[in-house]
Amino acid sequence: MSKTQLFDLDGKIAFVSGASRGIGEAIAHLLAQQGAHVIVSSRKLDGCQQVADAIVAAGGKATAIACHIGEMEQISAVFAAIREQFGRLDILVNNAATNPQFCNVLDTDLGAFQKTVDVNIRGYFFMSVEAGKLMRDNGGGSIINVASINGVSPGIFQGIYSVTKAAVINMTKVFAKECAPFGIRCNALLPGLTDTRFASALVKNETILNTALQHIPLKRVADPKEMAGAVLYLASDASSYTTGVALNVDGGFLS
Repeated sequence: MSKTQLFDLDGKIAFVSGASRGIGEAIAHLLAQQGAHVIVSSRKLDGCQQVADAIVAAGGKATAIACHIGEMEQISAVFAAIREQFGRLDILVNNAATNPQFCNVLDTDLGAFQKTVDVNIRGYFFMSVEAGKLMRDNGGGSIINVASINGVSPGIFQGIYSVTKAAVINMTKVFAKECAPFGIRCNALLPGLTDTRFASALVKNETILNTALQHIPLKRVADPKEMAGAVLYLASDASSYTTGVALNVDGGFLS
């Protein structure tokens, strides 16, 4: 009996934003292990290059390309580069996000509000539009949006971030419905509390952490690698009839 090829990504081109560390880095490594050529992207090229080099050193295929998804010009530039260099895109993982303010919602700063919306909503939206056009031209693909459990149950002192992540969940359903005729699937990953630098304000604060753990049935924080398997499922043929889904990977928090 042969092993399943459902998770095989050989010949696929995958773009992972926010891939220089944390959840994005773990996703990039796993997609490459399964045979995809991974475009490792974040705002700064050197961090991306380190991850790409590590993938190549492990026998995988990777290219580092810088892109700040909060800047429309950079989104246009990165997709021009993808068209020229690869001519196709099979998998997009929208993972780059920002959460610049940790405060009561009444103290929300306009600048922080705008930055969060520009990256987490506008950035995800137009990355998906550009990727969708490429996928439509090549017979289909898979878009995976990294949202958050905060999109369902708002995090304390994370008002605008939680609002944007709720928007990402609905955006996922919009693209799933309207892009299905082109063979494009779109799903969302909803990570729970994960040990990353992004979540350090929560993970490193003992009081906040202990309070959070009381609401997580598995009673621990996730490792970034524990998010990557769900993304592999959503990126691969294993999920060929799955679209418009918001997949909780949260240790039972939302259950």
